[in-house]
Amino acid sequence: MSTYIQLISWTEQGLRNLKDGPGRLETAKKALRDLGGELKSFHLTMGAYDAVAIFEAPSDEASVRFALQIAQAGNVRTQTLKAFTESEYRELAGALK
Repeated sequence: MSTYIQLISWTEQGLRNLKDGPGRLETAKKALRDLGGELKSFHLTMGAYDAVAIFEAPSDEASVRFALQIAQAGNVRTQTLKAFTESEYRELAGALK
């Protein structure tokens, strides 16, 4: 499975309904499981983004489906980054000519 880092910003709707956030997080976890993935960690953050999630998904397509499902609810905007492990980085860097 691939790892993804999702940068999350609340929309105005999401802020108005912030008290419902923990329930929405559980719904997102289930949606990801239904796509064959798993939420590895979720962090409330200070700075440019309101939260960061790290998750695994079986494919880029599943990751995109997950992001679209979240966006459709209208509470957050996300930016998803595909992440590579240190060993994958070393393999990629080692293949350079």
